[in-house]
Amino acid sequence: MQVSERDNEVCFHGGASFEAIGADFGRLDRVQEVISADVLDAWFPPAPAVLARLREFLPWIARTSPPTDCEGLLETVAHCRGVPEDSIAVGAGSSNLIFLALGEWLNPSSRVLLLDPTYGEYAHVCENIIGCRVDRLRLSASKGFEVDPGQLAEEVAKGYDLVVLVNPNNPTGQHIPKAELKRLFEAAPTSTTFWIDETYVDYAGADQSLERFASSSPNVIVCKSMSKAYALSGLRVGYLCGNPEVIRSLRRLTPPWAVSLPGQIAGVTALQDPAYYGERYEETAILREELSRELVSVGIQSIIPGVANFLLFYLPPAVLSKPELFDGCASRGLYLRDPSVTSPALGPRAVRIAVKDRTTNCRMIEILGSALN
Repeated sequence: MQVSERDNEVCFHGGASFEAIGADFGRLDRVQEVISADVLDAWFPPAPAVLARLREFLPWIARTSPPTDCEGLLETVAHCRGVPEDSIAVGAGSSNLIFLALGEWLNPSSRVLLLDPTYGEYAHVCENIIGCRVDRLRLSASKGFEVDPGQLAEEVAKGYDLVVLVNPNNPTGQHIPKAELKRLFEAAPTSTTFWIDETYVDYAGADQSLERFASSSPNVIVCKSMSKAYALSGLRVGYLCGNPEVIRSLRRLTPPWAVSLPGQIAGVTALQDPAYYGERYEETAILREELSRELVSVGIQSIIPGVANFLLFYLPPAVLSKPELFDGCASRGLYLRDPSVTSPALGPRAVRIAVKDRTTNCRMIEILGSALN
């Protein structure tokens, strides 16, 4: 489906590669041919123990109801992250939690501050679903879309019901250090709730998460997806970390079996293997830098140096249009993301590409070079 055919009832998330595979999964045999660089799924597989457990017990897993309240997943998150169990609420991925929490906290009279550009789900929920007022802090392309802490603090001081910070930000890959955010929280009005989306924070460093801070804070909520950093996108596992009183109110709204049995098993097992994932994050940084250099080699000069598992770049003005590039790449099995669909401030020539394994990165460069020339 073309973006122009969509309306405000849904939020655009990419996933165009299913045009080649089929939304009915009729061409799963093509998954090795298609490069879905328009979504940010991990380039690496889940930890070996995750795959081993799912494979060994799959018939039982498929037919068995999971623990009703995800008790084991809650306990494991608490233990591995060093936070109280009553400060955690789980859900079927971050989108499930975004809809749950924001729908409960906000109403049409609420005021929300978003970065611009940022992950489009937040504007969609706030504006199209809830109908509240949304202000945007415009980030500058000339400054690499970095967030100016002083400018952000000035905007926050105006008084908002909710401030959403995707950190590292998507689609720019820019990261605000934890120390800067703590200073922001200390100076902000106590009536303002901060929602920190840490989907990509593991790529920024193991010491950059605010989970422990949020668990004892009255007004900071951390949203964690296990999709991108733990290679569990298809299993839909996520959680929130915050003040137990706030979390308790959300738990009451959480339906039973919020996370599937394969999702619970995978989440628990993945969290128990930090060494495996830590190595993958280090590899990702190397692959990202290699991909950036290779993009330059095919004529892409304007690249935003982010810290996550993707890169944002701009097409040179003299080459073909973005729709032509996307069509040419898709015909060769490569699907790229047009981030300006959800963040028009990026302009008409912005492109986001996911970091893949080294072999796939080489294939992407070959396809891009061919399409550009």
